[in-house]
Amino acid sequence: MNEEKRAGVGACVFDAYGTLIDFNSAVETLRDRLGEPADRVNALWRRKQLEYTWLRSLMGRHADFWQVTGEALDYALAAAGIRDEGVADELMGLYRALPAYPDAAPALEALRAAGMRTAILSNGAPEMLQSAAGSAGLTPLLDAVFSVEAVRIFKPHPSVYQLAADAFDLPPHAISFMSANGWDIAGAGSYGFRTVWVNRAGAPVERLPFAPSTTVGSLAELPALLGL
Repeated sequence: MNEEKRAGVGACVFDAYGTLIDFNSAVETLRDRLGEPADRVNALWRRKQLEYTWLRSLMGRHADFWQVTGEALDYALAAAGIRDEGVADELMGLYRALPAYPDAAPALEALRAAGMRTAILSNGAPEMLQSAAGSAGLTPLLDAVFSVEAVRIFKPHPSVYQLAADAFDLPPHAISFMSANGWDIAGAGSYGFRTVWVNRAGAPVERLPFAPSTTVGSLAELPALLGL
């Protein structure tokens, strides 16, 4: 690794869903069964999933991400007029075994080959993350998997990001944090992480404090960014 570019970076920490792991694949697998509302269900499921984490954090009413994901899916299916409970059960089952994006493993392999410590830091419940990382083939490429359940509040609360800093015994500025979610990047930047926004969708920058330190379109760009 280029020492000038690497200077001061002691670990690379990744968000899971949407960054390393493709959450869209659950609905895509059942697209024919869901029919025309599939895209609406997918978008609303994700939106409500995130909204419920923020609202529960603000209300002080924590539930783990598995429960939140199920509640968000129930809402999305109801909004789309889909009342087939079997579809909900199947989608939740698929969520336990989501695939990695094609660029995820090669990026992690390059980082590990260069001696960089790697981890996931996610809203996901521990068993969800273990299942997802295992089915996606990422477990051997990670030094650690951190779940918000250790602090029982969701991102972007600072205590979530502190989990990685404490575990790696590093100051925030020595951690490079990668996420496809602009709001997550803002939270990590506010905490003090160096941030890399993986802007897969070509979205505009969030109107929040702490813009990304760097933006890439794919994790395939990460090794070059770090001088590998």
